[in-house]
Amino acid sequence: MLERLELKNVGPAPEMALDLQPRLNLITGDNGLGKSFLLDVAWWALTRKWPRDLNPRLTSGYPARPTDVAEPAKLRFKLTTDAGNSRTFESTYSARDQSWTGQPGRPWSPGLVIHAHADGGFSVWDPARNYWRRRGNVDVQDRLPGYVFSPQEVWTGLDRSIDDKPTKVCRGVLDDWSSWIRENGENSRRMAEVVGTLTVRGEPLEVGRLLRLSVDDAQDIPSIRTEYSDAVPIVHASSAVRRIIGLAYMLVWSWSEHVRAAELIGVRVAGQVILLFDEIDAHLHPRWQRAIVPTILRVMDRLTNGEAGVQLIAATHSPLVLASVEPHFDEDRDRLFHLDIREGRVELDIVPWAAQGDVLNWLVSDVFGLRQARSVEAECAIDAAQAFMRGETQRNPENLREAEAIHRELQRVLAGHDPFWPRWIVSRERRGSGE
Repeated sequence: MLERLELKNVGPAPEMALDLQPRLNLITGDNGLGKSFLLDVAWWALTRKWPRDLNPRLTSGYPARPTDVAEPAKLRFKLTTDAGNSRTFESTYSARDQSWTGQPGRPWSPGLVIHAHADGGFSVWDPARNYWRRRGNVDVQDRLPGYVFSPQEVWTGLDRSIDDKPTKVCRGVLDDWSSWIRENGENSRRMAEVVGTLTVRGEPLEVGRLLRLSVDDAQDIPSIRTEYSDAVPIVHASSAVRRIIGLAYMLVWSWSEHVRAAELIGVRVAGQVILLFDEIDAHLHPRWQRAIVPTILRVMDRLTNGEAGVQLIAATHSPLVLASVEPHFDEDRDRLFHLDIREGRVELDIVPWAAQGDVLNWLVSDVFGLRQARSVEAECAIDAAQAFMRGETQRNPENLREAEAIHRELQRVLAGHDPFWPRWIVSRERRGSGE
């Protein structure tokens, strides 16, 4: 598991440190403050490779660079290896070599690492498949350093050169899932279970029959059963459903291939799984947003038969995601982080956990920082009304300094059942009666 991540002269802040918990770590904050960057650095810390170095088709995962190339830059991290040992690694940036330098050799195994990118791509590091060995004093890398998928390659497969031969190292959702369905074996059952589990209560996705898209295309396409159809080709599914299917496939493929590889080379199956999720709520309807985090933890527990510890580090903008973890949050195993700007500097804070009760309270909490859970126009109108009730209208816009103008604007921007209406109406009545 990743225990600590330190950055100096790298990223949006001069220095930053992330002390992580062993199960759930949620990172929140405004756009552009470094949530995705922290996940990329976490991937590098666990695998010692940058995602885009392994697949130039990615639109993210670029190598980190010093903020000021004239000053020393450092990445330092601490992890618990799959063997249960605590290890610390430090790397400095060499401007001359344009690379990060540090202790040579194979990365310490943190277990299986799966990085879900915001655009639908994935990166996988498998301690049984992505390793290299030392021959004398020379590092000999005789396996791929990682599997990094663009969004398209998740579906159509990943091709890489091995021993100067083009090799399909992963067949992708369309081919693999079709084969699993025809074989009706363990992976078929796993995939159906994971897809069903990842969907929301009352709206389960069930596996349908294999389809052909045209008479000229011999490829079989898996389908799903929905409330409106018994066979929707997965290539025609919504963005949210495709994201769920892609996620389900990568979890099943990564774990099943790891187990198979571990058996082939005679090593034990990983006792740890680390999941890095960027924009974990992306494309998802609110009903799915409030289910995704607890469900992912449950899915991995089922896939591993409860025999592997699972650490989830996820970035989110969704108050529903935070509301969804309230019944599950354990302060001894989980942590909430918030990126913010104070005095022109990006700061990373550990947020003391406090259940907010509902999404509206999360929106106006310090984590999201909205003053009101309404439209901008409604917020301005209520501010003007409150200033009027206090007799402080001088700061109001000129068109919102009189009671009637404010009333008309409130009627335009507020719902009839908005809880602000009673206060405003009582105030107007009192003013009208001269109280």
